[in-house]
Amino acid sequence: MDRLDNTVRPYAWGSRTAIPRLLGTEPTGEPQAEMWMGAHPGAPSRTARGTLAEVIDADPERELGKEAVAKFGPRLPFLLKILAADAPLSLQVHPDLAQAREGYADEERRGVPLDAPERNYKDANHKPELICALTEFDGLCGFRSPERAADLLAALGVDSLKPYVDLLHARPEDAALREVLTAILTADREETARTVAEAAAACARLGGDHAPYAQLAHHYPGDPGVLAAMLLNHVRLQPGEALFLGAGVPHAYLSGLGVEIMANSDNVLRCGLTPKHVDVPELLRVVRFEASDPGVLRPEAAPDGEEVYETPTDEFRLSRHVLPEGGTAHDLTRDTPQILLCTAGAVRAGEHELGPGRSVFVPAGEKAEISGAGTVFRATVVV
Repeated sequence: MDRLDNTVRPYAWGSRTAIPRLLGTEPTGEPQAEMWMGAHPGAPSRTARGTLAEVIDADPERELGKEAVAKFGPRLPFLLKILAADAPLSLQVHPDLAQAREGYADEERRGVPLDAPERNYKDANHKPELICALTEFDGLCGFRSPERAADLLAALGVDSLKPYVDLLHARPEDAALREVLTAILTADREETARTVAEAAAACARLGGDHAPYAQLAHHYPGDPGVLAAMLLNHVRLQPGEALFLGAGVPHAYLSGLGVEIMANSDNVLRCGLTPKHVDVPELLRVVRFEASDPGVLRPEAAPDGEEVYETPTDEFRLSRHVLPEGGTAHDLTRDTPQILLCTAGAVRAGEHELGPGRSVFVPAGEKAEISGAGTVFRATVVV
């Protein structure tokens, strides 16, 4: 079992205080957006044996187990994070596995450099993800029904939004959502900026269901993504609740602290709320134009006090143990690799004492026992 020393990424949207408060450290004055736990080449966790990527590369079957290597290859297939958002992240969508492989092969064939700003596919993998709230957490997830989206836009009383309202009322669901999103993202930018400004003022005046979009416009004035976001469900998670984001589902995180786990991929197609490249044709190829409920997940009880966040993906499995004062130890030994993350209290994992924000990597088959009083998230795979 290896104690992990993890990198914190200073993205501009990150909170300056949430991760330091969790870790019990002094703020640096910079945004501290994400703390990464895993073997991602961009910022692999460090151990006493070297980086976690180096440890796994040296003996994949020993660290990951034969079954995991056979199913996912000689790499850790997930990345675990603590995410602290103080401002909205970009509105985005992820490809499915077939789309990722096709898009990556196409860009490789065309010689698009991996670090080019217009590059969409950094790898040939999909990127399902799960966010579990540690504090109240706001996000956008999946399309509203066209009728509800039309009502939200119509209530603003902005004349330039009326064509979108009419389209949402007049077409079948998938066509309505596709046509309106396409129109928003391809409209003249100066005209769109004026519409966004009018819409933002109306959202601020109306409040209620419109309030989140006034905040988006505050952070991204004139951005078409503000209008695109109004097509989506707004959701507020309470601590312990989670969202699963599958392929093709547009989403954005707005604010809060959470534990995030995802397949180990960097493939993102952006819809807005960003100065970065937006590839509208490729985005429209990937988005699933169907209204859906956000599907808030609550953990399901499993043996030995484990609470599991059930998802349809095998690259990761996230669960938690809430250990009461004076409780018994729990044996978490598995034939798959694990990362154990403490988010509250004080727990012991093997020979390691863990406080909030501290984590360990457990090689496949290695004995993993936890005890103490606190909350431990457990990340592993399904084989």
